Amino acid sequence: MFFKENMELGDIRKDFHSTEPLLTSMPTCTTFDYVLVGYKVSDVTDQKALKQNAFIQQLEKKKITVTRIVYDDKMFFGLRASNDMLQDYQYLLKVSDSCNWCGDLRGRPPQTTRIRIIHFILHHTYISNGENLKELLTKDVFETMFCLHEKETRTKLKKKWARWSAVCKGQPITDIQGYFGEKVALYYLWLGWYTKLLIPAAAVGVVVFLYGLAFFNTNPLIKEVCQSSIIMCPRCDKRCTVWQLSETCTYAKVSHLFDNEGTVAFAMFMAIWATLFLELWKRTRSRHVSQWKVYDWSEDEEELIMEILNDPNCMPKKFRHSYLRSTVVLILVTLMLMLIILLAQALVVFRVVAAPLMSEGNWEFMRDHANTVAIMFGAVLHYLTIQIMTRVNRWVSLKLCDIEKTNSFAATERSFTVKMFTFQFFTLFSSLFYVAFFLGRINGRPGDYARIAGWRLEECHPSGCLTDLFIQMAIIMLLKQTLNNIFEFSVPWVKTRLSRSTAKRLQRKCGQCYRKAFRDGQRAEPCDICNLQDWVSNYHLDNTDFFSLFNEFLEMVVQFSFTTIFVAAFPLAPLLALINNIFEIRLDAIKMVRLERRIVPRKTNDIGVWTKVLEVIGVLAVIANGLVIGVSSDFIPRLVYRYRYGPCANGSSLTHCMQGYINDTLSTAVVSHVAVRNDFLPNQLITDKGFNVTQCSYRDYRSDEDYTLTAQFWLVLAVRFAFVILFEHVVVVCKFIAAWFVPDNPLQVKNDRLLDKMARLKHELEKIKRSKSTEV
Repeated sequence: MFFKENMELGDIRKDFHSTEPLLTSMPTCTTFDYVLVGYKVSDVTDQKALKQNAFIQQLEKKKITVTRIVYDDKMFFGLRASNDMLQDYQYLLKVSDSCNWCGDLRGRPPQTTRIRIIHFILHHTYISNGENLKELLTKDVFETMFCLHEKETRTKLKKKWARWSAVCKGQPITDIQGYFGEKVALYYLWLGWYTKLLIPAAAVGVVVFLYGLAFFNTNPLIKEVCQSSIIMCPRCDKRCTVWQLSETCTYAKVSHLFDNEGTVAFAMFMAIWATLFLELWKRTRSRHVSQWKVYDWSEDEEELIMEILNDPNCMPKKFRHSYLRSTVVLILVTLMLMLIILLAQALVVFRVVAAPLMSEGNWEFMRDHANTVAIMFGAVLHYLTIQIMTRVNRWVSLKLCDIEKTNSFAATERSFTVKMFTFQFFTLFSSLFYVAFFLGRINGRPGDYARIAGWRLEECHPSGCLTDLFIQMAIIMLLKQTLNNIFEFSVPWVKTRLSRSTAKRLQRKCGQCYRKAFRDGQRAEPCDICNLQDWVSNYHLDNTDFFSLFNEFLEMVVQFSFTTIFVAAFPLAPLLALINNIFEIRLDAIKMVRLERRIVPRKTNDIGVWTKVLEVIGVLAVIANGLVIGVSSDFIPRLVYRYRYGPCANGSSLTHCMQGYINDTLSTAVVSHVAVRNDFLPNQLITDKGFNVTQCSYRDYRSDEDYTLTAQFWLVLAVRFAFVILFEHVVVVCKFIAAWFVPDNPLQVKNDRLLDKMARLKHELEKIKRSKSTEV
């Protein structure tokens, strides 16, 4: 919302603890850590005013400095942690088990720590009737709250990092860690490392694509389709007629780009790449968290320290486990997954119904490409479903976490992350799993087609089903990355542009006061107008919360899933991910530094449960790619034909080994058969030239007499399963070898930690000796 033209300053209350003597070991801070914004209430007896004052009084009792400034119809409360609170925090860190060797023990804690303390206390302060800040915000007692940007550091990050001209430069990870905290720094460190490792994956994917492109016009399988005179059975009921296989020449060429011998090697490469990426990431993380002195840091233990600072008489939240709650959560998660799968099946029904309706339309292009257009529309509808279900999944995940009643925020965050990603994974990939493993395999045959409410199921193209999977993945990936980036950048950008005029007016007033206050060159307490200008400029920025960083992680991990799980069907996925991430890093940086309120800094030593999620994705990638190559692609049928049924298997060397493969994968339906005749209308069996056909072909391994499955079908099926098992075992062994070969911690990190521990022990021993000598 926007402020009025006139500015009113009044009811300004100064620091209530300014008369206390300052500690020599910890200089007084002249900046505020947090700002709480409420509505100005003239009537002091109003319930909102009473609750507002009661909450502020509770904060003051906890030794938080509060400064009030009125601006129009708003009341700004500047919050600052006291020296006593910071000293207590440092002492508790020193005597803790896991947090006793961090950088916050020396000198004054940085502003990131002060913000974290204030943030925790704000969310764990209650007024006399038991209401907390969340409830007061809901009842409009307070409007919002936010931590403040530091002008100097923010300007430095703008020049070095948060600008489009720095898109090809490295990231100042240490500066990010000092300003946004370790959690945000580890996200950008992980994203930068992921982007760097995508370069070899993208290069190999492009080589595989070019390999298919090199044989675009000379491949014998493509020639066989393009030069074929085979008459195919109608693709839908009623208005679809018989058609010639050569009409799908272009489709066959596109299919070969993504379904060739190179995709097998590329799938194996990507499975090993995912393992190496994770192992090398662990080494990179170790180096940085060791440098930041948070290698052994425990978020749960710091939360205990925060609870003691908030209330010295508090009792710890004990670990609890309820089999009843766990059972209820498991049942609800199962029901939610069933709902998501049902939505995926609804998309299947949409395509089943849309394809024949389009084939019956008046538009010739739509009739000729009804199946492809239906798949594209289905992919767009799938994207819209993803956007809706993302909000539903978040709400359900939060409610399930409330049922679990975890004992700490870190535990709640882990539980929420696992649930949210599981729901998102099923939302994104349920439809893709159908296209990859069921499309064209359960549709039946002429005379015995499988139907849903009378509509025939979809069929695969004679050149294979992999192109359908590629189309689905490409549309979802491009729409999700492009539209998400546009919306997440444009919304805060527009809001910032619209609110800039108010900030400029305040800046002009503040400039005179600034020159007056700092004329002698000495640091002094900023005046109210200086504070207000800073607070209002931060107020107008886009809001941030816990989900701000979580959404970025989720977006990138979902992209990692697309890049690895079905990469055999889409070798260009790493390239698209690489291009997106190069701009994603700067987009997120500009948004976080320039357009959004400062995110609450979190201290941690890892990306948390996301590491486990990435490991699970790596295992799923092995299984899915093995199934895509063995079941979805034509790699195995081509292999069986080459060495068992083709010309080379019979000793002929005059023709290509794959000559006749397309015809070998087709079966013939005789129109005179009663069941076949009942499936097609007479007008469907007339060619474009007016000839009545007596038989038509369809993709399957069936006998032309009784339509039973042939021995070749069972041989191909056996080889498919044998390949999947062999592929997965070989790749898993390679993953284990790669994980063993690359240790998680570099030797330098181990030696540095050893030296740090030795220096700490010597330092403590020297302190004891000095104290004893002083006593003597």
